Amino acid sequence: MRVHLIDGSVEMFRCFYGAPRAEDPLGREVGAVRGFLATMIALIRRQEATHLAVAFDSVVAPARGAASESDLLTSQFPLAADACRALGVLIWPMVRFQADDALATGAARYKDVEGVEQVVICSTDNDFAQCVEGTRVILLNRIRKVTTDEEVVREKFGVAPTSIPDWLALVGDVSDGLPGIPGWGRKSAAAVLTAYPKLEDIPVDVADWTCNVRGAERLSASLRDRWREALLYRNLSILRTDVPLPDELHHLEWRGARRDLLPAFAAEIGAEEVLERITLWR
Repeated sequence: MRVHLIDGSVEMFRCFYGAPRAEDPLGREVGAVRGFLATMIALIRRQEATHLAVAFDSVVAPARGAASESDLLTSQFPLAADACRALGVLIWPMVRFQADDALATGAARYKDVEGVEQVVICSTDNDFAQCVEGTRVILLNRIRKVTTDEEVVREKFGVAPTSIPDWLALVGDVSDGLPGIPGWGRKSAAAVLTAYPKLEDIPVDVADWTCNVRGAERLSASLRDRWREALLYRNLSILRTDVPLPDELHHLEWRGARRDLLPAFAAEIGAEEVLERITLWR
């Protein structure tokens, strides 16, 4: 079986900017959640997803109302959670932890369970590259329909998945607000981390470096001057795998959409047409 772990926040973001805007009879913006419901049904149908869970950073609407474009998106997160419940899909709404940590924990927990052939993390976040393991744990960019296994991680970043947090610490990650270490780029970080997989492995004295890197003295000095910052950036990039998720693998099994919830929810957001695409009801 294949286990799909979905970044609900990323899915809602892409639906907000990819699906047409729409309002329900109450005047609420529901365009993104309509798209989200449709894309979840498509995942189940096309990927033959038998076990899946969706993680959200929050399912609480903004207290100040939907005034800005950002609010128009986050105001739909409670509806996205309702869409999952109506569809019969397990959700992990995070409070103390990040959704990324929940997905990383799920991947670590289920990848070695008997019967699991592959865990697919559906997200576009670079952080998840550290979770990739051979072809057993892979990433799926549903926007570009591109999968990433360990070979692709090495080709893209120049390092093994286990060195991704260190690579991000040096290079930075705009999407997560990490500035990186001045002077370090993708190629220099890959070359050094190939020789020394962890930041702590990099010799303090550049004369001891065994890798041939352009501007090595400058890079070494920059890392030395910002050593504690580099460690902080690395720690911020490491995904947790110990989130106390209550669910065993069998809780992720999709047993069909709920007849008692989905028709009414689809009518509420004006998306009755999706009911024709449901292949299994319960």
